[in-house]
Amino acid sequence: MEILDAVVIGAGQAGLSASYHLTRRGISHVVLDANPAPGGAWQHRWDSLTMHDVHGIAALPDADSPTDDAGRANVVVPAYFGSYERDHGLPVLRPVRVDRVESVGDLLVVRAGDRSWTTRTIVNATGTWTQPHVPHYPGMETFRCEQLHTVGYPGAEHFRDRRVVVVGGGASGVQLLGEIAPVAADTLWVTRREPVWRTDDFTAEAGRSAVALVEDRVRRGLPPASVVSVTGLALREQERAAERLGAYRRHPMFTRIEPDGVRLQDGALWPADAILWATGFRPAIAHLAPLHLRSEHGGVQLDRAGTTAVADPRVQLVGYGPSASTIGANRAGRTAARGVAAWLDRRADGHSTGA
Repeated sequence: MEILDAVVIGAGQAGLSASYHLTRRGISHVVLDANPAPGGAWQHRWDSLTMHDVHGIAALPDADSPTDDAGRANVVVPAYFGSYERDHGLPVLRPVRVDRVESVGDLLVVRAGDRSWTTRTIVNATGTWTQPHVPHYPGMETFRCEQLHTVGYPGAEHFRDRRVVVVGGGASGVQLLGEIAPVAADTLWVTRREPVWRTDDFTAEAGRSAVALVEDRVRRGLPPASVVSVTGLALREQERAAERLGAYRRHPMFTRIEPDGVRLQDGALWPADAILWATGFRPAIAHLAPLHLRSEHGGVQLDRAGTTAVADPRVQLVGYGPSASTIGANRAGRTAARGVAAWLDRRADGHSTGA
């Protein structure tokens, strides 16, 4: 039986960065990716999302950033990731959808259907894209028209001349409302909390402060919050038309969903043809459940370095919490490789897992 030093689960930005740094350290590993082609979650993004919209992608280690600033993100980034895998000879296997990770003595067994890999450590880089979150609201099963999450956003034209409710106060809700409002018959923006608009420039110092707040949550074992939840929102030039239409006049959450619309808190019915849930995602870590990593607070507690699971130091999490960004993912990949090496050194010195 082959025993690997590490298995990386996921081949997005964080997974590729981790694989690169593991390779440089000479650590035997494979990368298991659920997708049939390179690109991570980027290959599934909506067609209207351009590289300009995402302000570019941080360069992967030992590589330049993509140079196409106007191309579709779901084309440019997958091509970039694919070239990177080939150029650096990264050991990616696909499609492999991991079902569960089990602890067997000092080793971990990664299972995917009837296949399995035995390893001393894992680097989990599964992100959030496969776990869209749609909260339950009274009456939502009675709605006669369309409900969809941003994970399946079909483009603004799909909503032309329709009355659309957009739910969610994050960046995706703001962006998609900016596309939909100019073509829709009418839009209603509802959020649980009053949105916080950023009026100052987003400096590097402000970014570090925001990330520090997210890091604090995962160090305490709390579920991670998005970075935008602490940075605030800002409108881009392409959203000004929607702003002029009054699309960003926020309304509190409706009290219930009815067959023909949503019932507002003042008792009025707002007739709707579609509800778009821009309500975010949750970390895709169900396959790690057998390892019992979650704290009493519901999140996975990480060490001060930000990637090692406190409950089981054989496990590194990247693209989780503060590293859920392209820049953060790169740094986390390097830190995770360092954590893997430290664990292997510790094991060589005769220490047991304690897991």
